[in-house]
Amino acid sequence: MTATTDLTAIPLIPRDALFGNPSKSQGRISPDGQWLSWLAPLDDVMNIWIAPRSDLSAAKAISNSTDRPIPDYFWAPDGSCILYVQDKGGDENYLLYKIDIASGEETCLTPFENTRVQLVGASHTIKTRLLVGLNNRDPQFHDVHMLDLTTGELTLVLENNSYAGFETDETLTVRLAMRQNAEGGADYFRVTDNVVEDEPFESTAMEDSMTTSPAGYTHDGQVLYWLDSRGRNTAALYAQDTATGERTLVAEDDKADLGGTFRDQKTGVVQAYSVNYLTTRWHAIDADIGASFDWLDGQLEGQSGVKSRSDDDRTWIVWNDPLNAPISTYIYDRDASTLTPFYTTRPDLEGAPLAAMRPVEITARDGLTLPSYLTLAAGSEAGDTGRPAAPTPMVLLVHGGPWARDTYGFSSIHQMLANRGYAVLSVNFRGSTGFGKDFINAGNKEWGLAMHDDLIDAVEWAIGEGIAPRDGVAIMGGSYGGYATLAGLAFTPDVFACGVDIVGPSNLETLLGTIPPYWAPMVKIFHERMGDPGTEEGLALLKAASPLNKADAITRPLLIAQGANDPRVKQDESDQIVGAMKSANIPVTYVLYPDEGHGFAKPDNSISFFAIAENFLAETLGAKGDVRAEELGDVLKPSTAEIVEGAEHVKGLAA
Repeated sequence: MTATTDLTAIPLIPRDALFGNPSKSQGRISPDGQWLSWLAPLDDVMNIWIAPRSDLSAAKAISNSTDRPIPDYFWAPDGSCILYVQDKGGDENYLLYKIDIASGEETCLTPFENTRVQLVGASHTIKTRLLVGLNNRDPQFHDVHMLDLTTGELTLVLENNSYAGFETDETLTVRLAMRQNAEGGADYFRVTDNVVEDEPFESTAMEDSMTTSPAGYTHDGQVLYWLDSRGRNTAALYAQDTATGERTLVAEDDKADLGGTFRDQKTGVVQAYSVNYLTTRWHAIDADIGASFDWLDGQLEGQSGVKSRSDDDRTWIVWNDPLNAPISTYIYDRDASTLTPFYTTRPDLEGAPLAAMRPVEITARDGLTLPSYLTLAAGSEAGDTGRPAAPTPMVLLVHGGPWARDTYGFSSIHQMLANRGYAVLSVNFRGSTGFGKDFINAGNKEWGLAMHDDLIDAVEWAIGEGIAPRDGVAIMGGSYGGYATLAGLAFTPDVFACGVDIVGPSNLETLLGTIPPYWAPMVKIFHERMGDPGTEEGLALLKAASPLNKADAITRPLLIAQGANDPRVKQDESDQIVGAMKSANIPVTYVLYPDEGHGFAKPDNSISFFAIAENFLAETLGAKGDVRAEELGDVLKPSTAEIVEGAEHVKGLAA
């Protein structure tokens, strides 16, 4: 039996409200606390805006990107300028740009071709300089340069021919270099006078490679913090005396790795830390910070966090996800104990019928607990049970990475699908990060095997709980989630009714053969955790786990989306499997975006894709329960979408 909820009684949430430009995002405060900044549309493209804190009506745009949205920005330490990064067409070769606050003049600080900038170090006391990494000499390695923000001059500090990363201190001195070792772990070397020592002072094995790393120095350089899983399962916070090497345990959690840290801006000492198991919890070490956290908890519902702080630490920019309303951002005056509204990210969603996301724990067949998140179809819940009155079609939404994780909170995809009549389940399968090294390592060389079994077990759980009908489950995801979609349809062809693959690899051999050059210093980790193509055993494992090699087993409808400029999962990954399916006369719909990379940066492209996706799902799963879709209309016109194959398989697409 399927649910008979009348969706027409529930307002349809427009796609534009979910996937279009936010009204504002990335709110920040200047170091001196006098200016506010944010990203907002300028001629429909996200640009940087500023206003005096005392007069938001005087807001003005200071950047003028006319094509791609600006993805990220930050204030210079002295507050004289704002810096941002931008790539071309999604190629992820990010360059660094400066906008002078007084004059409005914009300058590219790294005017190089085929170069990806990295921020290596910043200081609260040396305010006119930064340390940046540039791979313009060798695409595999980032040389460390001192950047003078006043003149734009770049001075080579350390030529890098083997290291994957560096740690610096408050004096903008390189103190530590990291290099992957032969076992797939990491070696950490002291750096003195910009010369890297020959022998490492700390090392990790492969099992700790994703759960152990330095977490920065105190400003006096006497303590190096570590997030460290060596000799334990979850990553704990340790303080290491840099003179003696002695380590002191600061904080730990049995269920999850410690996540972010909150530092004293004058000393660099950790004042608080976060733990994210099913939800994120902040724990204060410093009493003054704890009092502010407690006050905020009393004012805000749901989840919240600090986005930006003034240098004197008296003003914070705080975000709040109330879970049943759009995310809002506030200006918190710690002295006055006031919380002033700054903006609501998506005001069009105020009053919309947003669905509740629920944390759930699912047990895999071998007993492993899978922290997961469930959103029920709109109007389907029976009372307050967390279960629908009757099964509804469901989308298994698989995260990318795979060395990443799903989290609790607002999700545009969850909200769209729930509003259209689907339950949505996101599963932290083995190999996901944040739950200890045992959880990550349980996914080693398990692509298409135990990692996929976890997803199947989650589907069985949902069917057993009466959430979804056995013949009404779709699988969808991006990057690794796209791979999981292809694997789901190829390896378990009877489980899923259809699949939506977004920039997913189909051939693990070619995926590893075409990784970006700046990933080369870390390639050993891919080989250890996926399979080494240089060995007979590893190559066999990669071949067996590649959906391309079982494409002829796919029998259910498939939608594929790809960015032509994707540097991580090349277009050939999608081209290969589409070609194989065409050769086997298996229907497939293929959408290509010539100006996108690893996902969709442009809102018009994002809106167009999810328009295609929701109509594709409704066409496939409409017979399995009460679902709906907002019609395509002319949504493709402002986008760059090219329908390469299979327009006839999505209602309205051929037109």
